[in-house]
Amino acid sequence: MSIATEIATFGQQIIHKSSKTAAVASIVFMSVFSFSAAQAVGLGPDTIADMVEENLDAVVNISTTRLIDARRTIDMPNMPEGSPFEDLFKQFFNEKLFEQNGKNGQGSGNGKDGRPPKRQQERVGSLGSGFVISDDGYVVTNAHVIADAEEITVIFNDGEELLAKVVGTDEKTDIALLKVEAKADLKFVEFGDNKKLRIGSWVVTIGNPFGLGVSVSAGIVSAKNRDIRSGPYDDFIQTDAGINKGNSGGPLFNLDGKVVGVNTALISPTGGSVGIGFSVPASTVEPVVAQLKEFGTTRRGWLGVIIQNVSDDIADSLGMDEAKGAFVSKIFQDSPAKDAGVKRGDVIIKFNDQDVEDQSALPRIVAATEIDKEVTVVVIRDGEEIELSVKVGLLKEGEKKALAEVQSEDVKTDAAIVLEMELQELNDEIIEQFKLDPETKGLMVMGVEADSAAAEKGVRPGDRILEAAQSEVNTYAELEAKIDQMKVKGRKSILLLIEQSNGNVRFVALPIQ
Repeated sequence: MSIATEIATFGQQIIHKSSKTAAVASIVFMSVFSFSAAQAVGLGPDTIADMVEENLDAVVNISTTRLIDARRTIDMPNMPEGSPFEDLFKQFFNEKLFEQNGKNGQGSGNGKDGRPPKRQQERVGSLGSGFVISDDGYVVTNAHVIADAEEITVIFNDGEELLAKVVGTDEKTDIALLKVEAKADLKFVEFGDNKKLRIGSWVVTIGNPFGLGVSVSAGIVSAKNRDIRSGPYDDFIQTDAGINKGNSGGPLFNLDGKVVGVNTALISPTGGSVGIGFSVPASTVEPVVAQLKEFGTTRRGWLGVIIQNVSDDIADSLGMDEAKGAFVSKIFQDSPAKDAGVKRGDVIIKFNDQDVEDQSALPRIVAATEIDKEVTVVVIRDGEEIELSVKVGLLKEGEKKALAEVQSEDVKTDAAIVLEMELQELNDEIIEQFKLDPETKGLMVMGVEADSAAAEKGVRPGDRILEAAQSEVNTYAELEAKIDQMKVKGRKSILLLIEQSNGNVRFVALPIQ
């Protein structure tokens, strides 16, 4: 029996059913479809067309051109590997390429006048998005959209093109501020409060994907406060609204038509949207834009510490009830933290009346604090909360220590094994081998047992143990004594301050039981 015949037979069976049964089936059928329709209405906003139409003219395309070295190449025919002609063809085509590049200024030969020929360059273009934030022509986009640009053109929805100048850029947040001069007041958009967004809130992106022109897509907030390791102030809004190449620098709107983020990045194995896009929140963008407009650069607060997260085992070693805050592993000289009395081993849990939940929160809070402002910092020290007064400084880029040279030769030592690490007390021979200052203190790590807790925590040969349980240690006996003290106190781990071979200083908690 064919499918068509089966369907016809099934239909006849239904017709012959009693009227009561048919009525019940009809009611059930209509109920299902009514329920589905009601559900569909609740899936999203009825329309975003009005909001889009209201803001479309404030969203722009960013076209840039830059110069790159023009290098000519000559395609060499594919030769079977090991062919007797392979070397011959390679030599021939490499010589021709050298001659041609030399004539075009790309080779090492000189011109007829004896001087090196000028390099030939060619212009390449790139596209991105942006949005106008004032009627007098200030435009926000991503810093990477205009990086190294020789010329920047802002293209409006009506096709008008205006050259733009760079007011300022901030690579740390990937934000740039441009300025165009228009004959009339421009349509602009305003920033909104991204903190009111919830996971699941509807959002809309408008941009220039793949250079196609202004395009609109909608989605939801997939996550908040996302750290994708792109910079020190990562606090991204993650969305599944379509963000593709060319959308960079464009706005992320809430349903009220306010800009709650700047579309910046996507994660994709193909280069196209797979529903994982990231926007810099408006709360980060607004102060950056204000500073770029006023100073042409950013002016961030500076505390002067190196910090790390408080893990569960570090919290246990410090006697803390929960793992929270930013753990201070190093303090810079002549810094606000040093002047305020912040000590290595302190856990900062509050800064300027704002809670510091973890390591990533502190840099953002400090950076947003007004320069020279006196603020209160709350730290945990020896199990107690202490309030300190700090005068916020201007952010400085510190120089890293030079890498310590570690010689490969083995040195015969009377090393001891402690906490599954081979340790060596410092002597003239060790100081000479590791090129250390004669006044250097601590215990040198000569080896680490594989699969040990120390190895898992990243301790490596060439590191130095400076402190144990927040007390200086220079001998095996001093370290063993501190371990015994922690055991008596019922602690499961001991906190070590370790200086790595690259100069970084950090705390590591190792189990002792």
